[in-house]
Amino acid sequence: MTPPRNDNREDMLRKDGIFVGIAGMSLLNGMHFSAYFDPVFILMKPFAAGFFITSPILQFYFTSLFLSALTLAFGGIPAAIYERGKGLKESTPTSLWIWLGGILFLTIPTLLNMTARSG
Repeated sequence: MTPPRNDNREDMLRKDGIFVGIAGMSLLNGMHFSAYFDPVFILMKPFAAGFFITSPILQFYFTSLFLSALTLAFGGIPAAIYERGKGLKESTPTSLWIWLGGILFLTIPTLLNMTARSG
């Protein structure tokens, strides 16, 4: 008896690779050398104190996590508009590429900041 053939395996592997790129770019944008890190850190200080987070290192980590999640959410807006316009029920590789492009667009200042510091 042969197992059922999965014709979508190549499509699934392509999607997984794009997901890794999406996650990696959003995490990169949440790092301490991000162009957005300092303003978000300053804005997060009063909110962190409201949640009894007074340790500077915890504020640092939560700022990084918040900035990464924010990049992930805002970068996905163009992909969501594309999927809604096409009437899709699930993400396609095209919409994932659009999502990655949105995140890359948001990460350009961070990439420029990285190259300026290393040179």
